[in-house]
Formats: sequence, structure tokens, C-alpha cells
Amino acid sequence: MSTLDEYLSLPVSPDLGVSPLDERISLPMSPDVGALPLDERILAAPDHDVRYSPLGDRRLAARAGLALVAANARYWTSVAPLVRVELRRWRRRARAIEDPELRALALEKLRSESFHAEAAAMLATLAPRAHRRDVVRAIVALELLFDYLDGLTERPSTDPLGEGERLFDAYVDAFATGSHSYGALMPIPDEHAQRQDSRWADGGYLQELSGTVSRALERLPASAAIAPVARSCAARGAQAQIRMHAAGRLGAEQLEDWARREVDSLADHEGRPKLGWRELLAGAASSVLAIHALLAAAADPRTTPARAVAIESAYRHTCVLLTLLDGLVDHEHDRQPGATPANSLGYIDLYPDRDELAQTLLDTAETALRQASALPDGSYHAMTVAGTVAYYTTASSARGELATPIVKRLRTQLTPLITPTLALMHVWRRARWLGRRLSLSRGGLS
Repeated sequence: MSTLDEYLSLPVSPDLGVSPLDERISLPMSPDVGALPLDERILAAPDHDVRYSPLGDRRLAARAGLALVAANARYWTSVAPLVRVELRRWRRRARAIEDPELRALALEKLRSESFHAEAAAMLATLAPRAHRRDVVRAIVALELLFDYLDGLTERPSTDPLGEGERLFDAYVDAFATGSHSYGALMPIPDEHAQRQDSRWADGGYLQELSGTVSRALERLPASAAIAPVARSCAARGAQAQIRMHAAGRLGAEQLEDWARREVDSLADHEGRPKLGWRELLAGAASSVLAIHALLAAAADPRTTPARAVAIESAYRHTCVLLTLLDGLVDHEHDRQPGATPANSLGYIDLYPDRDELAQTLLDTAETALRQASALPDGSYHAMTVAGTVAYYTTASSARGELATPIVKRLRTQLTPLITPTLALMHVWRRARWLGRRLSLSRGGLS
């Protein structure tokens, strides 16, 4: 194994705490802290590292910078080629969908949001080389599944909660492994039944994405350790997505009631300070990122159920940060007529006090960074936090009236950690812009 491989093959490490968040799922309670290794006992403490602030920590910034270089070296040599293969495969499959509306949706998601899968696959650089292909396959299929379901549940429905739950079964049950896997639970119906069931209206595209995740996960050595945590996390994320999309028809009260119940559930099972209901909702909506980290950890045979719980917990605030930044930079665009469905609700709309929104983002960024850096592989996870902020704050839409002052404060707070990631992201965006210009010019000459 090369030095680079040794550097990036360190185990993902714990920070305990997660609980069952869907009635269909029964996760074990948090493990007996006294039986854990020393580093896990430290991280299991309710107030671990609260006195330490990673902001301005130059040693952490240096380690995260090295992690950025090493991860990119591995990504472009051994992960990106696999991602391209998987995306081409799913484009071919999407073109075969007979229903024109669903085919257009699947292809549009692949065209406009394939970067989500490409970025998520960066976590596959943590996987040992022997299992990297299966991790990439699972991550790409899961991200495409999530984005496709996001589009499906945005469509008008007379029963948005019931229909959304039926569709999102494919997402949640991708982590019901073995004889309980989604493919085993959902045998292919006959043509008449398929026409009556929205889950099969695309000719099985939805099920194939889910089945691909299940089969790839089952081939990973620690699949049994992460599957229950991933399934619980997926169930919470599904409910957040479904209820957010249903808010235009059913109102925001059902959304707040559900989120408050989940906050209480987390506090009861973990004994940790509560997330606010809005932050719980925002974090759940982007919790697919935590599941990607779990999929990478499943490639390490040393991953235990306690470690899987730790990873999900450590990524919780990073997911909050992702959702709120996404809403922040898209705020001006989303307010334009016709940009979003009538009566739709955005996560930023839940913060009518803009000063509170700014402070929430700043506090969330610090907490996310502290949790990430507390992990034994903390420099890599700190890099992920920095990458999340850098991606959104370098978007052209981040120069909007609402976003500009908050972006400036976030970047200042995360300096020097974010500096190399910002530089890399600026170069990447410039290269994409030049690539599009070149493609257009060639099209005009043909």
C-alpha cells in the first residue's frame, strides 16, 4: 500500500449518538459507553470538546489542507473514472424509461444534478481500494435515487404524504439487507399492476437504483454494522423531504409538529442538548450526505455499530449547514415568479429574522467543524465541512443581497481552514465556465 493509501485508509471514527426515527425501524439504544475504547468513551461524553474551538486552529488547517491534496489525488486517479462509468450507465437506463414525463425528469436530474453524485463520491476515497468500486456504485446510485425522488415528490398530489412515503420506500429500504432487502420485498409486478402503482410507472428505474445500493452494500465487509443506522437516517430524511414538499398543500404546521417530535426523540434517546426543530428539519433533509459517509465506512471491516452511530452523529450539523447554505444562495432565484411551485416553502423561509439566520449558520459551521475535527480522521472530515461552505459560497448566486454579508462572515470565521478549498473551488468553477463556453462555440461552428 502506498503512503497516500495509508494516509487515507484510516478508519472513520466515532462520536456516539443516534436513535430510531421511524416507527418501522428499531435501532438499538446507544451502546454502553463504559465498554467502548478510550477514544470512543471521550467522544460519547455529552459535552466532549465543547471548550475547544477549531476556528483559527492553524494546525487543523494545515492537516485539512494535506487531506485535501491527498483526497484529490486519490479521487481523480481511482474514483472519478468509476463515477463516470456509473453515470453513463444510469443515463442509458433513464433513456429507456417509456413514460415521457418520467424519462424527462430522470434525464434532467442526471443532466443538472450529476455533480451531487460526483461530489459525494469524494467520500469513497476513504474506502480501501479493494472495496472502492462497490462504494462508488452505492454512493452514485443512492444520490441519483434521492435526487430523482426529490423531483417525483415535488409533483402535485392529492395525498402528498401517503404518495411520498410509498415512493420513498425505495430509499429507506435500500438499507434493509439480505432477505429483507428492497428487491426481495418488492417482486416485479405484472404490467397491469405496474400501471396502477406509481413506484413502477418508470418501468423499474426507481427499483433498480434502490437495488443497486442494496447489492453493493451487501458486498461490503461492514454492511451489517452500518445498515440499521443508515436506514434510520434515511427514514428521517424521507419524512423531512416529503413533509417539506407537502407544506404548500397541507401547511407548515404538520412540518413543525413532526420536526418537534423528532427533536424530543433524539433528546430522549441521546441525552444531548436539543437541536432546534428547524435545524433538525434542515439536517434531515440533507442527511443523504451522512449516509454516503456510512457507505464509505462499510468498506472498512473494523467499522462497528457504535462507529456507524458516531459517523451519523458527527455529520448532523454538516447536513444542517448544507441545507441552509443551499437555500441561502438560491434565495433570490427562488423568489422570482415561476421559479418554484406556488405556495412552496423554503428552509430559509423558516427564519424570518435574518440576523437569527446568520447567527444560526455561523454557530452551525463552528459546531460542524468541532464535531468533524474531534474524529480521529478529523482532518478529512474538517475538509468536508470546508468543502461544503466553499462550494456554496463561490456560486455566483452567493452574491445576492441576503447572502453576501453572511457569506463574508462565514468565510472570515473559517479562515485559514477554508482558504485552500476556496482557491480550488474557484479554479473548478472557472474551468466549468470555460468548458461550457467552448462547448457552445463548437456547437455554433458545427
